[in-house]
Amino acid sequence: MDRFAIGIGWRIAVMVMLTIALTYFYLQGSNGLLLFPLVILQLVVSVNLYRYVTSLNRKLTRFLESVRYSDFAVAFRADSNLGSSFHELNDQFNEVLDAFRQARAEKEANLHYVNTIVQHVSVGLLTFDAAGQVELVNQTALRLLGTYRLRTLSDLNATHADLVTVLKSSTASSTPVSYQTGTDGELSVRCTAVRLRGRLVTVASLQNIRSELQQRELDAWQNLTKVLRHEIMNSITPIVSLAGTMRDIVETDLVPIAEAGILLETGSPDSRSSSTLSSSVTDLRDALTTIEQRGAGVMRFVDAYRHFTTIPQPNFAEVSVDQLLRHVVQLTQANNQKHPVNITTTIVLPNLAIRADADQIEMVLINLLKNAVESMEKTPNPAIHLEALADGPRVIISVSDNGPGIEPEALEQIFIPFYTTKKTGSGIGLSLSRQIMQLHDGQLTATSTPGKGSTFNLAF
Repeated sequence: MDRFAIGIGWRIAVMVMLTIALTYFYLQGSNGLLLFPLVILQLVVSVNLYRYVTSLNRKLTRFLESVRYSDFAVAFRADSNLGSSFHELNDQFNEVLDAFRQARAEKEANLHYVNTIVQHVSVGLLTFDAAGQVELVNQTALRLLGTYRLRTLSDLNATHADLVTVLKSSTASSTPVSYQTGTDGELSVRCTAVRLRGRLVTVASLQNIRSELQQRELDAWQNLTKVLRHEIMNSITPIVSLAGTMRDIVETDLVPIAEAGILLETGSPDSRSSSTLSSSVTDLRDALTTIEQRGAGVMRFVDAYRHFTTIPQPNFAEVSVDQLLRHVVQLTQANNQKHPVNITTTIVLPNLAIRADADQIEMVLINLLKNAVESMEKTPNPAIHLEALADGPRVIISVSDNGPGIEPEALEQIFIPFYTTKKTGSGIGLSLSRQIMQLHDGQLTATSTPGKGSTFNLAF
């Protein structure tokens, strides 16, 4: 028999017996002291019966509260022994809670998955509500904005006041807007408004189009260089090979014949023809030697540009800026003893470090110092100053000189491959340097005032 029914039955039986007893003693005119305990016992049994019968309502209330407050650790088992209906009801309650628990776990996993993707995309993402409260921002957006934390749009007023205006005014338009972040960045800002549970939320994407344009330009130059190297090498190689073969034929076959003819006909009336033949053979040998040598020189020159398209990926590690600059200065001074230059360094923060490939960054700095030294050959009291400082989340290393500077029209082209302002130079040093900085997710920029000097900034 159902234990729940048994529980109700004996409680009702007790209440009936207590009612009969009370009635009997009351009719007999018994003392009130005897009736009082019976009344109390009757009340206790009545309350117990009420709670016993309404236990299902309390269980249902507890279940709904668990769902409402996402408390899925609750389990319903205590009254399963009251009968099969209670056991089945508890099983259903527990299965529903397990389903909610699994759904919440999947939701949290999906949210973590989406958040991981958002944090790792190369486009800056930012969401904010109508009051300017930032709800989501990824690391790329923080890096582009030069900050480490962003809670409200008003946090940008000190550094990017115009950007706040752009973000608020671009809500109604999906057309991208350009925003200048300084000398080394230009952001493309695109905003989209969405309604999230009745609230208006703006999703903004930030992308540094300058670095992307530089990368596309670099890719175009690399592809062009590969094509030129391939075509020139394919054309010059057989010419050099044939010139070498023809020179060997001249040396082996024609020179002995010409020399033998001169010996046999010396003093005869026709000796001038043999002398002419010898002169022609010599001219031919010299011409072939020149063709071979210049062809080989062109091959070496073209092959040197192979490095422009084959820079290896950086091996990132923590690099001390102090040690890096000290080592670069020592190398530069040792290699320029004929033209001594006063090189000084300043590091604003002690223990300043960058995550980079030390060898590649040394190559960039040495190239910049070499260019500065060569530009100041005629400058009285030449001096170079290296400075490292922290600018928010970025580290800036600058190389400044007091040389003749760079003309404005040339300043726009110095990073173009093969462009050079020097009489001797390949024109790929600065292009390689910028490419290395791009591989480090950094920027290489230049400013110059003709007659006063130039400054190159490496932003990590």
